[in-house]
Amino acid sequence: MASIRHFPATHPLPDWRNVGVVLRTLLGVNALAALAALLLSNSLSAWPGLFMDVASFVEPVLLQAVGLLALLRDLLWRLPLRAGQAAVLGIVALLALLASIYAQSLGLADAGMIGRAVLLSLGASGLMLIYFELRSRAFSPVLAEARLAALNARIRPHFLFNSLNAVLSLVRARPQQAEMALEALSDLFRAAMRDPGELVRLADEIELGKQYLALEGLRLGERLAVDWQIEGISPEQPIPPLILQPLLENAVGHGIEPLPEGGVIRVEMTRQREYLRIAIDNPVLAQGAVVSGNRIALANIRERLSLYYDLAARLEIKESADHYHVEILLPCQAR
Repeated sequence: MASIRHFPATHPLPDWRNVGVVLRTLLGVNALAALAALLLSNSLSAWPGLFMDVASFVEPVLLQAVGLLALLRDLLWRLPLRAGQAAVLGIVALLALLASIYAQSLGLADAGMIGRAVLLSLGASGLMLIYFELRSRAFSPVLAEARLAALNARIRPHFLFNSLNAVLSLVRARPQQAEMALEALSDLFRAAMRDPGELVRLADEIELGKQYLALEGLRLGERLAVDWQIEGISPEQPIPPLILQPLLENAVGHGIEPLPEGGVIRVEMTRQREYLRIAIDNPVLAQGAVVSGNRIALANIRERLSLYYDLAARLEIKESADHYHVEILLPCQAR
């Protein structure tokens, strides 16, 4: 199973298919172009016009380079780091050279521009590669795993405490069911103790969520109903551990439990292009108040998603007067 050790954020050569990398590249190169225009302009009033001239050349080369590097990502990653970085510099320089020759053929540039364009593209590319290498060191696998372990350590106590409470509520009244619940609880404990840096199968995460809800069902009875809707998703799809269960725990604790009549938790899992969509919807009290514990769990999940996927994953919340809806989008990845 894949682990965070193999994730794009920890690779010193950028993952040009990652939204966060592309966004940082676009912002970084345009910032460098703006700085170059500022240094070359005679006055501040002339700077915007000069920047537009520089950007008109930089943007096409930049977009072509990002697209080509995204296509060649796997090949570049097979190379030694310095060879991969040299290949990136060569690709960008070649694109800048071709763009300069084309501009010269149209009479938009002089012969001296070709050399300057290549040198500037190499300089900008080199600076961005240095930035991404330093960033990968800051988000090294060891540091990322330590951060994940700390975040998971915050999730586990709530999870295990609530599960144990569900079992304790049965010990005197229904000892036979309590014994069965303890067996399920041992499975939950085992799942909660997994290595936080390792991805798990979607099927395992769903099974963990169902076991947790079964324990809560013993405590809440008919007040708790769950509607599972899973379509077009492979059960082997890898996802981070303990993503689904905290959301279900929030839905039970802050949605179903305070309602005298209970309600239905709806869990939807679908594939949207290259993304796995996980949506959980539950009823809430009329005032729609969300306690701080819910916010803490959501912030925890959002931070863990950032460690795994950078900006390629997102968590969104939609609140209404009587419903609470949480939606997660994860990139679909092969095992």
